[in-house]
Amino acid sequence: MRAAAPGIVLVTGASSGIGRATAALLAARGLRVLATVRREEDGRALEAEIPGVTAVRLDVTDPASVARARDEVEAACGPVGLAGLVNNAGAGLASPVELLDPDELRAHYEVNVIGQVAVTRALLPAVRRARGRVVFIGSVGGHLVLPFAGPLVSSKHALTALATALRLELRPWGIGVSLVEPTAIATSAVDKLEDETERRVAGFDARARELYGERFPAAIRTAVAHERKGASPDVVAGAVLRALTDARPRARYPVGPGARPAELVWRLLPDRVLDAALGRVFGLPRGR
Repeated sequence: MRAAAPGIVLVTGASSGIGRATAALLAARGLRVLATVRREEDGRALEAEIPGVTAVRLDVTDPASVARARDEVEAACGPVGLAGLVNNAGAGLASPVELLDPDELRAHYEVNVIGQVAVTRALLPAVRRARGRVVFIGSVGGHLVLPFAGPLVSSKHALTALATALRLELRPWGIGVSLVEPTAIATSAVDKLEDETERRVAGFDARARELYGERFPAAIRTAVAHERKGASPDVVAGAVLRALTDARPRARYPVGPGARPAELVWRLLPDRVLDAALGRVFGLPRGR
């Protein structure tokens, strides 16, 4: 496996957080960065603030938008191809599984799973021409499940499986596929999660409030407090840079505070022990 050549890299979901930090770092290292955003005003702000970045409008759930973005990328990179594709666009959703609306879960998977496949599929011909790299922003949640994070974590499980399959399938062409797996990262998404939880609890009926009105928001407050103490998105951006430029890219790049211990916990602890530990952390004692 050779190191990815300098050239053009596409980063999805670049209007804020990890995507924005990644676009900024790659541009600073001399790569030409195409950074996708959903809103035109976000694109203008991105281009004004980060030299070397060109905004591309993209909604990963809209096939027509994906096709237009593919055409823009093809026009930009031409026969040289795309040196890197960084699939970062995503959304967070927390809910008790018992109260989860199936339509809401489908919409969540459209962003976090189906959309990632759609973008990758559309841009792989350009990646092939450059013998470039594909990077997915996964999560330690792709392995370690937390209570009330079922929708988000399950989407990361699915993404982990798809990225692994793609890595094996593209091996004959020397195209590296890596997962960057953050733990706690301090971004504005944390505030959104807290606000969304309050909105969701306010809409509970009497039965849902009795079952989860206290436990659900308390668990989310615990998770949010942990995330706010997390690493900067720049840490994840650095891992993405390594995945794009390492001579032999790794399959997975765990990153963030406690990433390695979390990986060991998931691999080594029996389920009952892990359940008991997480139950204590999130205030979910075993019933009698």
